Amino acid sequence: MQVFVARQPIFNRKNDVIGYELLFRSGYENAYNNIDGNEATLNVIANSFYEFDFKTITDNKKAFINFTEKLINEEIATILPCEHVVIEILENIEPTDEIINACKKLKEQGFTLALDDFVFDKKYNKLIEIIDIIKVDFIITQGYDRKKIFDLLKINSEIKFLAEKVESIEEYNEAMYFGYSYFQGYYFSKPTILTAKSIPTNKHGGLEILKLINNKDFNYNDLEALILKDVGLSFKIIKLINSSAYCLRNQVNSIKYAITFLGEKEIVKWLYVVLLNDLKEKKQDELIRVSLQRAKFCELICNKSIYKEKTFSAYIIGLFSAMDAILNCSMESIIRELNISDEVKEGLMGEENILNIMLKLVISYGRGEWEEANFFAKKIKVGINEISEIYLETLKWVDNIQCD
Repeated sequence: MQVFVARQPIFNRKNDVIGYELLFRSGYENAYNNIDGNEATLNVIANSFYEFDFKTITDNKKAFINFTEKLINEEIATILPCEHVVIEILENIEPTDEIINACKKLKEQGFTLALDDFVFDKKYNKLIEIIDIIKVDFIITQGYDRKKIFDLLKINSEIKFLAEKVESIEEYNEAMYFGYSYFQGYYFSKPTILTAKSIPTNKHGGLEILKLINNKDFNYNDLEALILKDVGLSFKIIKLINSSAYCLRNQVNSIKYAITFLGEKEIVKWLYVVLLNDLKEKKQDELIRVSLQRAKFCELICNKSIYKEKTFSAYIIGLFSAMDAILNCSMESIIRELNISDEVKEGLMGEENILNIMLKLVISYGRGEWEEANFFAKKIKVGINEISEIYLETLKWVDNIQCD
């Protein structure tokens, strides 16, 4: 499954790029297709953090992201790194007391706030008091109105003005002359589309997770168990907390660690973002089923061996063993992004350690290569007869997940 994000640079008066607006795209066509605004923003957030490295696609600069009234009130923005994100308040949002209070909270947490496609109305005065940037659409706003908007400095002297949809040298020179601080538009650059391959979330498991996290007293162990049954979600959670946005130094030794690291409120918000974005996709790949089968097979074999303390690592090496085929890129480039144990990394790269032997045993048994399977079973001191029982248990477990 391919995912897409477009970015358009924003320049300062010295023509330096100070940030990028991240835009929803559903394909290679460089245009917004008028889908629901909530869905578009969730898609941009999910793809920017789960599929790409956030700071890479923004070149370590500010990301300007559109937010609807619903997403502002639900405090979805708080899962994002405030020092790297500008919250764009869409022009169709009514400045109610609820919205103003929600924006004040975001401002207190360190977010930069921008008003998008702004057209002046007195009802915006309270909101203008806390706004950092006002974006003026140079297609909608013409002539002297492009200058008159600077009267808003009487309400908030700290406001910076951004001229957007600047499409000619004349408009750029006019914006410079009037005193605009930032500039965006086709005159400088059209949005650039970035694409990556994504692993879909299991629909049944995703719905189970949504059901669980809607319960205020949900159990972390139950959540961990559901996430571990989903290849895509496990990969995305680990990749997320290993992203440059979180600067994590310690290795991830369990999904529960990842959940605890993010915190209950934040993990729930992240799960909503990725699940609501993914569940509209119905396709499941056979490779995902293979990955789950290998993961459970490795885990159960590990439990029968003398290496029981490596159970989580055994599960993870099986889970990620087909990731290169799923994402169509080298295993080396994949594990570079993951802060998993060196033993798992080495095993995935083919270095013969205990985890790699378990993985080879699982793969050879699955292919019906009995001599090789027996050879690897002896190495970890597990009886080949026990393995046949484990294999049947594994198949039953995968079938119960209801991959479709």
